Amino acid sequence: MSKLIFPFAFVLVVIVSCSQGPSEDNSSYDASSLTSYIPVKLTTDLSVLSQSEKDMLPHLFAAADIMNDLFWEQSYGDKNSLLASIANPKFREFAEINYGPWDRLNGDAPFLDNVESKSLGANIYPKNMTKDEFEELGLPDEKGLYSMVRRDEMGMLYTIPYNEYFKDQLVEAASHLSKAAEICEDSELKNYLELRAKALTSNEYNESDIAWIKMRNNTLDIIIGPIEHYEDKLYNYRTAYEAYILVKDKTWSKKLEKYISYLPQLQADLPVDDLYKQETPNSDAAQLNAYDVIFYAGDCNSGSKTIAVNLPNDEQIQVEYGTRRSQLKNAMRAKFDYILLPISEVLIEKKQRKHITFNAFFSNTMFHEVAHGLGIKSTINNKGMVREALGSSFSALEEGKADILGLYMVTQLKEQGVLEEGELEDYYVTFLAGIFRSVRFGASSAHGKANMLRFNYFQQQEAFTRNMNGRYSVNMENMKKAIAGLSSIILKLQGDGDKAGVDALMAKDGNIGADLQKDLDRLSAQNIPVDVVFEQGLDVLGLVQ
Repeated sequence: MSKLIFPFAFVLVVIVSCSQGPSEDNSSYDASSLTSYIPVKLTTDLSVLSQSEKDMLPHLFAAADIMNDLFWEQSYGDKNSLLASIANPKFREFAEINYGPWDRLNGDAPFLDNVESKSLGANIYPKNMTKDEFEELGLPDEKGLYSMVRRDEMGMLYTIPYNEYFKDQLVEAASHLSKAAEICEDSELKNYLELRAKALTSNEYNESDIAWIKMRNNTLDIIIGPIEHYEDKLYNYRTAYEAYILVKDKTWSKKLEKYISYLPQLQADLPVDDLYKQETPNSDAAQLNAYDVIFYAGDCNSGSKTIAVNLPNDEQIQVEYGTRRSQLKNAMRAKFDYILLPISEVLIEKKQRKHITFNAFFSNTMFHEVAHGLGIKSTINNKGMVREALGSSFSALEEGKADILGLYMVTQLKEQGVLEEGELEDYYVTFLAGIFRSVRFGASSAHGKANMLRFNYFQQQEAFTRNMNGRYSVNMENMKKAIAGLSSIILKLQGDGDKAGVDALMAKDGNIGADLQKDLDRLSAQNIPVDVVFEQGLDVLGLVQ
């Protein structure tokens, strides 16, 4: 088969041939692990913004860009010394994409010689710290969301709040948010920006999270601060800095509103015993919106790029005020056009390729985020919140839950006639192709483990078949049964707070098998990108003369 051509940008192929230091030819990084990114310009129609909103953008971009530096420190440490030590510009760019010398799409493998394996706690914890050492101390902030762990002069561990550790940078970021608030004419957005500026310098985020979730009518938005737990693979306690600047697509958002009202019934119909679905989603407060994203920074910009966000993460705020599921439409479109469609040409049987649609891709991603609100958040056996009971195993299983319950929701809504667009087969076949897309991010991340758990379970249940030519097709009836079966397994593990059971399941089914790896290698041989790297900024938006 001839190599696939991508029409709107060159493919950045990282050819591994150099290492840290001045020499450019002494890297031993495995050439089979090369990773490709396709550049994507982040733009949108700015005519939907008022003049005051446009005037706010330089301050929002400046505040967001500071999150890049903070995440570099959390992920690696001294960004400038690392980049200065890399002679080969391709490797330097690769380090910038990964926020460090580890390939995030290849199990965090070092791509420079003389670089140690990445610590599970990244640079949030001391690299030589053991879990026993940390846990025996019983520090007051042991499970804190917003603190770095360091050693004092005597080698003893202690925690230092983010707002102290990153004081100068956070004061600067807060200043930019405050200046944007001064310009802002939207009272709700102004209030949020003022509260978020205060939160950055106080480490108290709940008030600003509540103000954010209460905003309903704003077109311009910014998500900024320490938010997700993925970088803390040691405990899943501490959060990493990131930022998104968003422009709401109000037409698409209006189309999505109707699905929220079905959440209570979807919860009640989950294929699991009543004990595991006794919580009721707050559909009155839940929000579902579509956006174009015009800037990514920090955690969400590292390695594979986020295409949907479900926030706030605080369970109590979710119960009282709901959540907002933000679908990043332009980023989704780029991944669909330049990654998912080419993958389907290689790995999906020809007769089912007509079922690969952007609408199905968008909906599958959207319902993944909605599904985070289904299921159970508190264990049924007094082990506390599911997140705490599962600890470091929580994120992978939660992503697996959202994936499978999202597809369950699609099935239910399609069969009820609520989801009107396309055929059910569109959603299933697009979902299968989507597994191949996202599993290329590697099996070490939370999303990667969730992908493999789902793929291997589907394979065991014969939800799809693979022909002699290495092309896949969905078995519709078996897929429906597999969706219900895996949903039940995951919901029970969460409700029981069964960390040992989760770990055993992931050890068994959370890995890439030999046949699948061969198929993924075929995608690399066709130069199909693994993910995108963004060309972004005020200049890309045409706001710099």
